[in-house]
Amino acid sequence: MQPNPSFNPLKDRQVKFNSIKQKLTKKDFFGEAPAPFVGRWNYPNINVGILAPIDLKENTWEYDAPRFWSSQEYQIPKIIDFRSELINSRFQTNIKETNKLLEITQEVGMASKPVEVEINLKKTPFFRVETNKYVAPTGPKAHLEKARITSNSKISHKVDRVVSDYALKAQDATINLYEHGFDEHFISKILSVGSLGIKTQRKLVPTRFSITASDDIIGKHLINKIKENNQADHQTFFGGYLGNYYLFLIFPDPWSYELFETYVQNNLQTENKLEFTHDFELLDGRKEYVKETAGGYYSVRLSILEKLKELKKQGTVIALRFITNEYTLPLGCWVTREAARKSLHSKPIIFSDKELMINYARLLIKKKFNFDLDKILENSYLLRKVKHQSKLNKFF
Repeated sequence: MQPNPSFNPLKDRQVKFNSIKQKLTKKDFFGEAPAPFVGRWNYPNINVGILAPIDLKENTWEYDAPRFWSSQEYQIPKIIDFRSELINSRFQTNIKETNKLLEITQEVGMASKPVEVEINLKKTPFFRVETNKYVAPTGPKAHLEKARITSNSKISHKVDRVVSDYALKAQDATINLYEHGFDEHFISKILSVGSLGIKTQRKLVPTRFSITASDDIIGKHLINKIKENNQADHQTFFGGYLGNYYLFLIFPDPWSYELFETYVQNNLQTENKLEFTHDFELLDGRKEYVKETAGGYYSVRLSILEKLKELKKQGTVIALRFITNEYTLPLGCWVTREAARKSLHSKPIIFSDKELMINYARLLIKKKFNFDLDKILENSYLLRKVKHQSKLNKFF
């Protein structure tokens, strides 16, 4: 297929942004709000926002749907288009405070479908698109004066039940919702607006932290489940999304997990100064937050554990993330979670022993990225452990 010579991605984005700016001339609007957003600056007195497009849209839910974006293979420009149209109508409040605007925001967070709201702003919105590696991009901002819900919100009775239970811990509520089919993205929104937990302990949680918290809570829950399973075969999975590629090496050993992240293009230019981030955990888990790989560690771990649960197996897993120049903008932790899920949905390759599997991994990464995988593997704590520990059946 020949490239379209008239297509210019930068020009295309600018045209889109200009069309949005032209709409940002009013302080009052009506639309559907698919999500809340809780900031972290000036904690504990933080900004809380209602995300809603300035115009009425037919599929507003699609503006905040990472798993759907991945399933449809949406690329970076389309995702930026969605997020840049969401006005972050925000107000400042203390993490323990309750008020009418917060109650509306909590309803937006709990609803199964976008909530119809009437927004009144203090000033016209300021256009800006912000991206980072923790949360999905955010668009124009404005200070919220008043807000009103104009229709009945669709809140699941299962959500209403855990939110109304003031004696239920936030961790138990999270697991309850997950076991009833609510995904981590939806749960993180409820957690962020302070709607879960024991009544006296409820508080707002910045979106950045609620994402990792939900991934971590669900992940620990799944670890306890898969520890009861038999051990997996030697097998690999490979795939990716948005320029983030994952190679998973699974060994027939008790649960443990190690993540490496590296920019392959940058390292091709400076091979003598290989740069990567790295964290791991053993069977008894981690006692503290990871030091290097941040929220991506927990999002990828959740994807792995869901796969092991599906396989009814446990194993030692080394996850290798290769970030290419296709990933032109950071879009949040959801990218690592969905890229890992896509990789784990690929067809596995089964091996009779670890040497064959590791050699295959070397050849694959050399072919895909012209990258010497040994430069990473020689730093793997789990690989050293797998190579040198004695198995019980060796003595029989």
